[in-house]
Parts: sequence; structure tokens; C-alpha cells
Amino acid sequence: MGLLEDLQNRSGNTCELCGSTENLQVYEVPPVSTGGMDGSLLGCSLCIGQIENPDTTDANHWRCMNDSMWSEHDAVKVVAWRMLNRLKSEGWPQDLLDMMYLEDETLEWAKATGEGEEESEKIIHRDVNGNILENGDSVVLVKDLKVKGSSMVAKQGTAVRRISLDHENAEYIEGKVDGQQIVIITKYVKKI
Repeated sequence: MGLLEDLQNRSGNTCELCGSTENLQVYEVPPVSTGGMDGSLLGCSLCIGQIENPDTTDANHWRCMNDSMWSEHDAVKVVAWRMLNRLKSEGWPQDLLDMMYLEDETLEWAKATGEGEEESEKIIHRDVNGNILENGDSVVLVKDLKVKGSSMVAKQGTAVRRISLDHENAEYIEGKVDGQQIVIITKYVKKI
């Protein structure tokens, strides 16, 4: 069975966030490191669209978090925590957040995208030209980089797709080069 079928079986063929049965698709919860069943959820296009584009967020749609925040699956809890934090100025999401409990590892995953932090607290990652980098962006290396702890050299011009940001240090990002996950310093990359 593929991931989609596994998630359909797990969720009873409904959106794991709002319960809709229409336009369901796999959503890998960023930053994507595990993927698969543990790092993904089955979501409807409405939920996924609002997750990926905060400007389209309809607070009333997310009242469904009252149920989905209690999911036994970490990927669902992480998205619920992020959306409740995004909406906490509405009032009711803060009440749900106060009731919600996440294990330390799950909470770290939930905070990895910077959701829930005040704008002044967020760490901003910038490339060599000052462009803001975000999780999932693609970058290209602007110089040859020796990879510490290996004999590998990441060549200038190498594209690194679907990067993930270090949420504690603005100078570090992670990405795969030649199939190996490495840490890259932001001053050596340019956003594509």
C-alpha cells in the first residue's frame, strides 16, 4: 500500500483536521525530515490551502481544532498547535492551546517553523543577497563547500531543494546534497 492509502485507512477517508471527505491529499508536515506515515496527514484542499497561505486563513473554519487537537497522531497535533498559535488573537484558540499538551519532541517539531512566536522573536534566515529563506525553498551554492566529517565537497552551482531552517540559528539551514543531509551556512547560498 502507498502512503495515500495508509493515511486514508488511518483517517477513515476524512480530513484529519476538519473531517471533510472532499479533495483529500497527503500533506507532509514541515520541516520534512521523516515524511511517511509519522510525518504526514490526510488533509482537504481547504485546510492545506490555509495552512500554506496564512493570508487566506478563515478563523471559523479552524474551530474544528477542538476535536483534531486530541488526535493520537503527532503530525495532526503539530498542525493543530501551529494553527491555534496562528489564530490565538481570536481568543478561543488560546483556550484550546492552554488545554493542549505535547511531548517535548513533538513540541520542538511544532515550533520548528516559527509558528507561535512573536514577529520580533522570529529568527530570519537570509541568503547571500539578503533574500529571506523559508522552509521548503530551493537554493543554489555560491561556492565549493567542504562537508565537515566527510571527504565530500559540495560544488558551486549545486541546487539544494526543500531546505529546512535551523530555528535556533539564523546562519544555518539543512538540505540534501548528493543524497546526504548536510548543514549549510546561509552566506554560501542563493535563493532560486
